[in-house]
Amino acid sequence: MYANSREVNSVQTGPHEKLGELVRRHREHAFRKPYAPWNVEAFEAAMRAWNRRAPLLLDSACGVGWSSLQLARQYPDHFVIGVDQSEDRLERGKPGEAPENLLFVRADLVDFWRLLVDAKVKLARHYILYPNPWPKIGHLTRRWHGHPVFPAISALGGVLECRSNWRTYVEELAQALQLLCGKTGAVEEWVAGDEPLTAFERKYRDSGQALYRIVVDLGDA
Repeated sequence: MYANSREVNSVQTGPHEKLGELVRRHREHAFRKPYAPWNVEAFEAAMRAWNRRAPLLLDSACGVGWSSLQLARQYPDHFVIGVDQSEDRLERGKPGEAPENLLFVRADLVDFWRLLVDAKVKLARHYILYPNPWPKIGHLTRRWHGHPVFPAISALGGVLECRSNWRTYVEELAQALQLLCGKTGAVEEWVAGDEPLTAFERKYRDSGQALYRIVVDLGDA
């Protein structure tokens, strides 16, 4: 059945005890992984399409792109880039034509975020919607706020919004942002409403799961 998504199951019931140590380490030691050439090519093409002609909104790990479409319609004065590493997901059918202010990019976010920082790009808005929670205790470094690339997310600035069906994920994100740049926001329950932004949001809503979000204005962090 469709509305049968299981809730996140984890023995971890609050922010990871090693999160602070990990964030401080990543803040003090720059992530030096070489860029993959195909990511550089995708980034350069995206920058040419944008050409700094409007405030930039980034929909990270956009999946099939439902959220990017809705965001482009919601913010017609912004240029929206939806990024996902899966060509299959990006090419799936979408509900409606893509507006002129929307671009889909196939790229690895670990490279794409750092390339944006290198180019001194500042975002107006940044959405990270229902990231893989990696709920096992030993998976902390696979969550975005535990990954070495996390300082790049903060450096991009703008209004960051993250949604998840695991409260601990957004609680950790709030704590990590406070430690990294001194900015955070309140973790709140989120009601998806009649038009969920993503297919996951729709499925979680229809399965009766509680949803959570955090909105943080990072400014020029």
